[in-house]
Amino acid sequence: MEILYNENGQNLTVKLKGELDHHFATESRGKIDERLNSGQVKNLTFDMEKLDFIDSSAIGFIIGRYKIVKKNDGKLEIINASHKIRRILDMSGVGKIINIK
Repeated sequence: MEILYNENGQNLTVKLKGELDHHFATESRGKIDERLNSGQVKNLTFDMEKLDFIDSSAIGFIIGRYKIVKKNDGKLEIINASHKIRRILDMSGVGKIINIK
């Protein structure tokens, strides 16, 4: 799994490449949360263009970040999800609460 961060003002874009699974979710949670809890970042975008796989821990990871962003009156969105990833997100209910483009 590879992750790239791009911070621009109050916006943080996290580009994901590879597989978003339990190992990755645990490892990167702190890095993203630190930025979200700093008060400088309000909005979060997950760019899933190069993401090949997600599992249930990834869904929990996304929902957890959504709760932090919402608490800070920000927005979370998901962009560039493949049809396969989008289907998993929609089946899990993520698509009902998070904007997926």
